[in-house]
Amino acid sequence: MAEFGNLPTIEPVVEKLDGKTVVTLGTVHFTEGNAAVRAALEDADVVELRETFAQRYLGCGMPVGKRLEIHGVPGNDMACYMDGGEIEVFGNAQDQVANTMNDGDIVIHGRVGDAAGYGMRGGRILVRDGCGWRVGIHMKQYGDKAPAIVIGGDAGSFLGEYQAGGIIIVLGLGSGGRAPVGRFVGTGMHGGRMLLRCDTLPPDLPAQVAARRAGKDDLAAVEPYLAEYCGVFGLAQEDILRENFFLLEPNTQNPYRQLYCYS
Repeated sequence: MAEFGNLPTIEPVVEKLDGKTVVTLGTVHFTEGNAAVRAALEDADVVELRETFAQRYLGCGMPVGKRLEIHGVPGNDMACYMDGGEIEVFGNAQDQVANTMNDGDIVIHGRVGDAAGYGMRGGRILVRDGCGWRVGIHMKQYGDKAPAIVIGGDAGSFLGEYQAGGIIIVLGLGSGGRAPVGRFVGTGMHGGRMLLRCDTLPPDLPAQVAARRAGKDDLAAVEPYLAEYCGVFGLAQEDILRENFFLLEPNTQNPYRQLYCYS
């Protein structure tokens, strides 16, 4: 049996296929994998990744005008600090997607793990299926720079925890009208909005959250996100809008007091 120190070095494979730059990652370590991806993006605006097996930090800091098409399952912190690029994942994605992302577009043809959009400051995330816990935690916005997350399926607990800005939409496709979220939705919420597509609200909304049925103006404000989601994933927008939505916002009559000083 070979000693661990004598194992052969695994290198990513970079090639031109059908006029496209393709990087095959396989089981390469994320350090070497990201170096190859960054080098490929210097020479090409669109790079396809194949055999992606949980390599972390893919697309980290990627600027506007660059695009990754990822086949497989990218690892934690994909698109962290991304600054305007595009990423499309043809599969699931792991935790902390778009950690502190500044701008850009992410499309995931599957599920996403925990803490997607952590501290997100701009851009959009469209997830075909569901998501894990603490998605949208500490989302924030400044002026007209507002992040958006659209989840097609259901969401885990602590959705929008400490949310300070932006919009989170959970469509609950396949949920049969029940609240498509876990417990403690919007805990510590002090900015932004959430829209839940369901017939009944979750029973344990915290006191910091005010909820009401969404009206026409509320839905009109998020229509561009719904249109984009339906266009990407081949759904009929009129079917989405046929069901009831609830709007969740910070409760100004009962704010999150730990943000302030009390004698």
